[in-house]
Parts: sequence; structure tokens; C-alpha cells
Amino acid sequence: MDQAEVLALYDRDLRVGARPDGPSTRVERAGNVVRQIGSEQDWNGVLWSDVDEASVDAAIAEQTARYGDSGLTFEWKVYGHDRPADLGQRLLAAGFAPEPEETLMIGDIAELHLDAEPPEGVHLRTVTDEAGVDLLVRAHEAAFGTDGSRLRHGVLARLAAEPDTLVAVVALAGGVPVSGARMELVPGTGFAGLWGGGTVEGWRGRGIYRALVAHRARAAADRGYRYLQVDASDQSRPILERLGFVALTTTTPYVYEP
Repeated sequence: MDQAEVLALYDRDLRVGARPDGPSTRVERAGNVVRQIGSEQDWNGVLWSDVDEASVDAAIAEQTARYGDSGLTFEWKVYGHDRPADLGQRLLAAGFAPEPEETLMIGDIAELHLDAEPPEGVHLRTVTDEAGVDLLVRAHEAAFGTDGSRLRHGVLARLAAEPDTLVAVVALAGGVPVSGARMELVPGTGFAGLWGGGTVEGWRGRGIYRALVAHRARAAADRGYRYLQVDASDQSRPILERLGFVALTTTTPYVYEP
């Protein structure tokens, strides 16, 4: 993999050329900023910016005003190769709060190790209806300890409006959801994004996460996609590296509450 070439392709297709990630969102291009805006249940935030030391503070003020007018909390995703180099510090000074840094990892599906299967006693169920979404949300809440309302809203909306752009799967052990994950396919690009994959305590370390990655990778390949993208935590990065993913840069969410 030519890492610089793939990173440039990622920026072009998923950031500069971003499309809405759900039926109730829209992408706005305002000057040198690309942002998504929707309801309180949607992901709202800045996907890409092309600013310098002279224009960055004005661009930040414009975004806080735009989202503030709607009363929306939003996120500015800052990548390790974004400019200016002190963009994160500028956001902190403007009242943004950083969340944990993650690693942008890309896998060329043809080069990945996809022979992972779920452990004995666990089977994977594809999510296609509301009952499946309920299982997915239960797994998410048990694994991460966070509210799954936004996940429920997003998956149900996407299944209803754009089912061909989503693959969601839940791992069940004796009928109990122990892990869940989804893949968002981006039409017109070679990229599919992997999200979720948290496993409840007591089932971790048994290969469920690897099996979920492999399952989604095979589904992406069947649909003609070439690359998988993951914002990887420190826990998932080693697993992804063993599967053949490559770290390209970092990404840090900076969150602003109006």
C-alpha cells in the first residue's frame, strides 16, 4: 500500500467530498470548511478544513456560530496531518474539549487476513430489522457503558432509507448479545468504514472482534469495495495490525457545547 496515496484518497473521498451519513443530515461546504449538520440525534461536526494561521480563528468562530444558532453540540475532527499544526491548541482556546486520540487505520481488503471465525458458542446475526437493532444497541450499551439512543436512531434511519449502505451485525452467545458492530459503505468511493465492535466484559480476548472485522471485510469485498477504514482505539489497534491494517495518521475529536 502506498500510504501517502491512500491517505490523500481518503481525504478527497471521505472528507472533502463527504456525503451525508444519514437521511436526516446534510453536508455543507462553507469556504474552506466541510461540515455535517443534522438533528441532536445525528453526528454533527467538521469533517475537513483548509485553513492557515491567518484564517483559522475566523473559521473556528464561524463554526461555533453556525452550530450555536441551532443549539447543537458538535465535533471538529482533527487529523495528525491537518494544518495549521496548532489547530488543536486553537480549538482548546476557543472552548473545545478534546476526546481521546485514535489512530486512522486503513486495510486493503485483498491484503487482509480474513480467516477469523467466532469462537465456539457464539454466532453472528445480521441486523435487518428493529429486533436486530435492539440487540445491537444492547450489546453496545453493555460493552461501552454509554447510552445507545444515537446508535438506534442512526441504524434504524439508515436501514429504512439506505439499506444498501449499511452492514450491521451482532454476536450472540446463547441468545444474549455480547458484541455488535456495523459497516458504513460509501457509494462512489472504494471505502467502507468499520464502527463499533465493543465486546462485553467476560467475552473479551476470545476473538469476537476479529471475527466481526473479518465478517464485514468479506461483505465489503462482495460489494466491490477495496479499503476498510477504522478510527482505532489503543485496544483495537494491535488486533487490526495483526489482520493487516496500516496506521496512516491520528484523529482527535474536539467537542464544543454551545
